[in-house]
Amino acid sequence: MHRLSTNFILGYHGCDHGVAEHLLSGKPFRQSSNDYDWLGPGVYFWEANPQRGLNFAIEASTRKRTTVKEPTVIGAIIDLGLCLDMTTLRAIDMVRAAYVSLEQSFKASGEPMPINDTDLLRRWLDCAVVRRLHSVLEQDAISLDTVRGVFIEGSPIYPNAGFNEKTHTQIAVRNLDCIKGVFRVPEEQLQRGLPAG
Repeated sequence: MHRLSTNFILGYHGCDHGVAEHLLSGKPFRQSSNDYDWLGPGVYFWEANPQRGLNFAIEASTRKRTTVKEPTVIGAIIDLGLCLDMTTLRAIDMVRAAYVSLEQSFKASGEPMPINDTDLLRRWLDCAVVRRLHSVLEQDAISLDTVRGVFIEGSPIYPNAGFNEKTHTQIAVRNLDCIKGVFRVPEEQLQRGLPAG
C-alpha cells in the first residue's frame, strides 16, 4: 500500500443508463460488497478503459437477474489515496500474508477455505483474502482508500501472444471521497481500433 501515485486517474464504471444519470446528477455511488468481488468491497472502475467498462455493462445486461437494462458507461476522476496497489511488491507481500492468516483461521475452525470459480469470474477466495487484509489493517487504524489490480483475461490476441484480449486494470474505491468528479464519456472514446488517418 502506498501514496506513491501523485496523479489522479480516470476510471470508467459500466452501469445502467438510469444509474449513470443518477450519478451524474451528484448522487453517491453504491459500493459492491459481494463475497466474490475480485478486489473486495468497493465501487469498481476500469482504469483508462471506457470501452471495457461499456462491454462489462453490455455483458451484465444479458444475465438473467440483472438491473442493467440500458448499458452505458460513465467516467470518474479518482485520487487513489492510500492504495493497495497489487502491481507493487509490498502489496503482493501483504496479500500473501493475509492469505496465510486466513488459512490459519479456517484450519483452526475446521471449515473449508473458500475457492475461486474455475473461470475466475467469481473469486470467493480472493475476496476473502482482501477482506482479511482490510480487517488486519483496521486493527492498526489503517483504512485503505482504494485497491488496484491487473487482471489477465481472455484469449491471446494472436498465436503465442503475451497479450490477452480482456486484460485490464481494475480499481475498487472504498473511500467515496476519492471520487473527485464524474463525467459523460465522449462517444469517440468508445470506438475500437486504430484512429482514422
